[in-house]
Order: sequence, then structure tokens, then C-alpha cells
Amino acid sequence: MTEKLLRPLRTRPWPERWLTRVLGAALSCAAYFLCLPWDLSNRPETENSTLETTPVTGLGVVFLALALLLLAAYFGHRDALAWPLLLVAVPPATLLYVSLRTHPGPPDGFANAWLLSWAFFTQLIAAEVFVAAVVARQFRPHLADEDLILAHRL
Repeated sequence: MTEKLLRPLRTRPWPERWLTRVLGAALSCAAYFLCLPWDLSNRPETENSTLETTPVTGLGVVFLALALLLLAAYFGHRDALAWPLLLVAVPPATLLYVSLRTHPGPPDGFANAWLLSWAFFTQLIAAEVFVAAVVARQFRPHLADEDLILAHRL
């Protein structure tokens, strides 16, 4: 069973390949929904308070990063290098974009700063996913054999 779960996806039949990829994207979305609140706007700490608090917690961000790290490592080990970015990084970045776009901040001069926040966090997520996928690819036993075959052909 473990061998089937870790075998490269390119050797699997196409329905299994695409079902695995769709499941990976769904898990990436589910991790975002579970770890980060949908409404990211700041709220007053108490009624008539000047201090604001955000619903995003550090623990939620850490759990999201760990979930995306594990998914990226899994798909980096099993699939081509571009797939982890598409399956693991794009869904949370899209959901973050929609969330920030639908909940604009107050018109205090920083109303359009959400776009910079989105770009920064998207790059952060993509970098994490890419590094995890590259590291996981190093543990593919068949990758060394393919490199030897390609080097011998040259």
C-alpha cells in the first residue's frame, strides 16, 4: 500500500493521477479554510476601543504552513516539479486574494495596501512550497537512475 502511495504519478493511470491532484488541491483549500478565518478585517478589541485585533492567529498560520509543507513534500516526491506549485500554492493564494478583495480595509490611506500583502504572502507560500518540493524530490529513488541514464546517453 505504501508503495502505491509513493510511486510516481506519471506511472499511474490517468484517472488516479487526476483524482490525486484534485484531492491535493482540495486538501490545500481545506487547510486554508481550517487555519485562517474567512473575514480578515480588523475589529475593535472591545466596544468603543481604539485598539484593534485581527482574527488571524499565529497558531493558525503555523498550522497552515505545516499543512502546505506536508502537501508540497508529498507532491514534490510523487509528481513533476510544477504540480506542487499549482496544487498546493495556488489554491490558498487564490482564496487569500478573494478574502482580501471582498473585505476591504477602512479608507484610511491604506485601503489598497491589501494587494501588497497578498503579493508578499503569495510569494512566501510559493517559496515554501517550491523548496519543500525540491527537497522531497531528492528522496525519489528512481530519480538517480534517470539521471544516470540521461548522462549515459549524452
